[in-house]
Amino acid sequence: MVNLIEAQKPLLTGMMRLAGLRPIDVELEPGTTMHVWAPKHHAGKKGTTISPHDASAAAAAAGEDAAATKKPSGGPRGSRRRKGPEAKPNVVLIHGFAAEGNVTFQFNFGVLVSRYNVYIPDLLFFGKSSTTDSADRSPEFQARCVAAALARLGVARCDVVGFSYGGMVAFKLAEARPDLVRSLAVSGSVVAMTDAVNRETMERLGAGSSAELLMPETLQGLKALFSVSMYRKMWFPDRMYKDYLKAMFTNRKERLELLQGLLDSNMDAKIPAFQQKIMLIWGEEDKLFDIELAKKMKEQLGENCYLQGIPKAGHLLHLERPCAYNRQLGRFLAYVNSQENQATS
Repeated sequence: MVNLIEAQKPLLTGMMRLAGLRPIDVELEPGTTMHVWAPKHHAGKKGTTISPHDASAAAAAAGEDAAATKKPSGGPRGSRRRKGPEAKPNVVLIHGFAAEGNVTFQFNFGVLVSRYNVYIPDLLFFGKSSTTDSADRSPEFQARCVAAALARLGVARCDVVGFSYGGMVAFKLAEARPDLVRSLAVSGSVVAMTDAVNRETMERLGAGSSAELLMPETLQGLKALFSVSMYRKMWFPDRMYKDYLKAMFTNRKERLELLQGLLDSNMDAKIPAFQQKIMLIWGEEDKLFDIELAKKMKEQLGENCYLQGIPKAGHLLHLERPCAYNRQLGRFLAYVNSQENQATS
């Protein structure tokens, strides 16, 4: 019997290709490959594989991109900037725990591709990304892999958008690589999933553990996850739930290890002093990470952090209210670019 969820993927793939994106397998090291949807100037129509041997060429391209963004020196010749698709700002979309990148951001990437070079990586053990070489399951490791993949693709500077688990990876990436990450837009996430935050969240939702909630094995468990993730109560036939379980919750052993890797045993984990502008875009009815947690996080992150709530939206706000989400994200990215243009003019 045809899996209805899998059957939709060719349509989504076609939409992404029409938007100018191509699938690329980036080999970070032997045994570790990250699958990335990237602008078509990186690949032919059938996609490609980028290996570590391509790193020097990519690094040179990244250096040229970085130089192109600097303030020009001198007259007309010095003011010439690099043209073509590489000249557009880069935006990286990092998905959450329930689905890979193209599924997560299927209603969002289309409004970005005309103004930005959009990159949508699948984190390790999601989609076609995997490793047989490393036992590290921390969000820091995921962040290092994203940074390495972007380096292979010649990306020297980017704005990062993270949702839920992807938001935690995005925070780690921004903390470790301020030279790479210009700004952050995060929804439904925290800087670090401490024991305290995890325990409070599970108690509030009545879940035994994060694994029980986020890695359901039954229809009832999946229905419970969707119930707490969405503001609107939506009905789907059981067949859809069954197909979703089979299609999306693969690599269970490794993903359970990723959940364990999220937990920070330090009860008093400190908020890093981020250099970047940060926008928190939040569903006001988010039951996983409520708006009060977002307000507290905004205060902790300081004056470079902004919070925009979206009413009648839950944890999956980018799917429930994509127009409202896209509007806020677009405004933030436009603001970040205008600030940099003023600084370099």
